[in-house]
Amino acid sequence: MTTAQQATAGQALEALSDRFWNEFLAAHPTWATVIGDRRFDAELDDVSPAGTARRIAALEATLAAATAIPVDELGPMERVTRQMLLDEAGGEAASLRTRLHEWTVDPLGGPTTTLLDLVDYQTIRTPDDGRALVARWREIGRHLDQYGANLREAAADGYVAAGKPVERLLDVLDHLDATPLEDWKLAGPAAADHPDWSSQDLQRFRTDLITAVRDVAAPGFHRYGETLRRHILPIARRDSRPGLVHVPGGAAAYRDCIRVHTTLDLDAEAIHATGLAEIERIDGEFVELGRRVLGTTDLPSTLAALRDDPTLRFETAEQVFDTAKRSLARAQAAIPEWFGRIPGAACVVVPVPGHSEVHQTIAYYSWPALDGSRPGRYYINLYAPETRPRYEAEALAFHESVPGHHLQIAVAQELPGLPAFQRVLGSTAFAEGWGLYTERLSDEMGLYTSDMDRFGILSFDAWRAGRLVVDTGMHALGWTRQQAIDFLHRHSALADNNIANEVDRYIVWPGQALAYKIGQLEILALRSDARQRLGTRFDISAFHDTVLGAGAISLPALRDRVSAWVAEAVAR
Repeated sequence: MTTAQQATAGQALEALSDRFWNEFLAAHPTWATVIGDRRFDAELDDVSPAGTARRIAALEATLAAATAIPVDELGPMERVTRQMLLDEAGGEAASLRTRLHEWTVDPLGGPTTTLLDLVDYQTIRTPDDGRALVARWREIGRHLDQYGANLREAAADGYVAAGKPVERLLDVLDHLDATPLEDWKLAGPAAADHPDWSSQDLQRFRTDLITAVRDVAAPGFHRYGETLRRHILPIARRDSRPGLVHVPGGAAAYRDCIRVHTTLDLDAEAIHATGLAEIERIDGEFVELGRRVLGTTDLPSTLAALRDDPTLRFETAEQVFDTAKRSLARAQAAIPEWFGRIPGAACVVVPVPGHSEVHQTIAYYSWPALDGSRPGRYYINLYAPETRPRYEAEALAFHESVPGHHLQIAVAQELPGLPAFQRVLGSTAFAEGWGLYTERLSDEMGLYTSDMDRFGILSFDAWRAGRLVVDTGMHALGWTRQQAIDFLHRHSALADNNIANEVDRYIVWPGQALAYKIGQLEILALRSDARQRLGTRFDISAFHDTVLGAGAISLPALRDRVSAWVAEAVAR
């Protein structure tokens, strides 16, 4: 391969990467705002059938162009970039073809939550920013009507959402309907003061924003709710039939979901068996730690002690919040000994917004803005603190912030020389596998306060192993919603309200829950193999930098990357 050939192939790859990234942001303008790209602040995603068809065509063009770039004319990192283009474009196209986005009703991350949360990301500094926000709010009615039309058309074809998530979302929308418009989160920016604006610009912004909320957004939310109430809820799948297996073409769609989220071609039954084996192993760890710390004798008594003792719960929201902040601070102080790459972006702890906390998961993470204007955010759910176990708080913080999601995502965003899409997008199995891997890594780092807090490691590990069982159980094997809830109750210490929220999450995000444990097992296997091959030369910091050094790549690409690092170290 000549230098000229490599340059030509590399230039083609660079141009394609830039084109794909700009097309991605244009197709997902709300997500562009979240990561700090403000070019699309006046727009909302086009989820109409025509918009979806255009997006699939663009993704297919990317796939064809990436495939045409000769692999042997690229350098090692460029080959990873080319594979990531194939994975990202192919994965999104496969997801769209499942039609899940047309008929799924999602109270956790669906359009209503996305729109309400945008206020936290779309900062208003100038009159032009204000005009962009007003223009976007004026699009809300059309945007939600597209979702409503998709639901009705999909239902006519036999595709209909599960009932419980519909009920949850209607609860959110009914509460919103009963809220005075001036108290809507969407109206919040009108109350902000902008002393550097002219009085004319400020008054126009406030008037136009409130008008957009009153005349467009609020009626749009109401119409969407009425579509759910009148057209979807009466025919929604019952709790006895929550999985894709009960939907036309559901088995094939679930196979696509498995491939998209794990980046591997895995059989649902094999995943189910892996989950059961992991559960058996973790059950034994629960019993051993329970005997030592709680004086219990078996798994049911251990889980009952953890779940039923009120002294093991928080009392106030402030306690939940303070524990999260202290855990993050302790982890940030420890990471230089375990990682060579330390991100510049900060991470902060913030509460889950009030409009979504009742039906939201216990915590989640949000990316830093690419332009440095906003830090990474560890969102912690403060609702009903008396249901939040103290012993899970540290593991939760380490997973969502440092050394978990924040460290991985912020490092990726700051990698030099990589195209933007590779620094920001990526494999669910990589990102969530890393987060789960760091829960036990944090114990090696000495971050847990006590043996009681190590129950959090076991509970969360059992939770993710249980996901392999219940996700495949519902979507491939025909389990009921209650079967899934009962299984997690028997094999984890999660509070019952969290278990119900989680099971409903698996119903609306088929396959996503598989990524955690499958990714963790892959990283652990690669680490074990590298340690065995390198012996005393194994460097944990160098291993972590290798894993994190190319973005959230697919698991096969990660294997190749770690193998190359080990081979190079052996050669040295």
